[in-house]
Amino acid sequence: MPEAGSTSSSPAGRESFGSRLGAAMAARGPLCVGIDPHPALLKDWGLTDDAAGLRRFSLTVLEAVGSLAAAVKPQVALYERHGSAGMAVLEEVLAAAAQAQVLTIADAKRGDIGSTMAAYADAWLRDGSSLAADSVTLSPYLGFESLRPALDLAADNGRGVFVLALTSNPEGASVQHVGGADSVARRIIEAAAAENSRYAGSLGSVGLVVGATVGSALTDLHLDLPSVRGPILAPGLGAQGATPADLRRTFGAAYPQVLGTSSRDILVAGPGAQGLRDAALRTLVGLRGE
Repeated sequence: MPEAGSTSSSPAGRESFGSRLGAAMAARGPLCVGIDPHPALLKDWGLTDDAAGLRRFSLTVLEAVGSLAAAVKPQVALYERHGSAGMAVLEEVLAAAAQAQVLTIADAKRGDIGSTMAAYADAWLRDGSSLAADSVTLSPYLGFESLRPALDLAADNGRGVFVLALTSNPEGASVQHVGGADSVARRIIEAAAAENSRYAGSLGSVGLVVGATVGSALTDLHLDLPSVRGPILAPGLGAQGATPADLRRTFGAAYPQVLGTSSRDILVAGPGAQGLRDAALRTLVGLRGE
């Protein structure tokens, strides 16, 4: 379990992920751009559905939006479908983002137990790993404590995690809403809040994934997101129907913690870098309320 009174730096000396993300959100705005090389988008961009097309797509997006977004979020599954060649591209993208000082969220949704979870943590959160990202998404549905290897390694290395808490897919409610006032989602949120007690500063490094289109579920389930004191990754902005105004209305007092995530709504503006940049700027203006 986390220890209280920790500083904003990891034992390795790196500033905590939450602190770095908070600074990026303050400087650039609360936008995360998903790097989602769907086959249809590759085709629309005139690219081949192979590792070469994947590389061109990914690096173009990173170069276009890297100076605007607080973070970028490569969708790991869309690299995995290309096998080892695709994963090699992902390694290159993560390295290029690190070189450009753009924070990364590997959208891998990993979750397992024991030595297997430790191996996942080692892959995505260990210094020196070719897949090391600044943070990774995790699934807690084998029990929140099953994530302990990732939670601890992230803290040790100044990296972060985003734990699935309340997703907007219709099937999610069949698990996450169970228990009513003592719902599964509430227990996940409370566990994340406890983890963030180890971090100093205004933003901890244990974030949550809460869908931008969950509507009234936060109030219906009496969920206290501000108490988490961690970042809230909110996918669903744009193509999935949520607007910046929806995010403000849905998240209320927790909105300053929200990292609004847009993928397809920005990516369809490619393949030109300027089109991608303009689309990201429009989304950013809305998130900032300008």
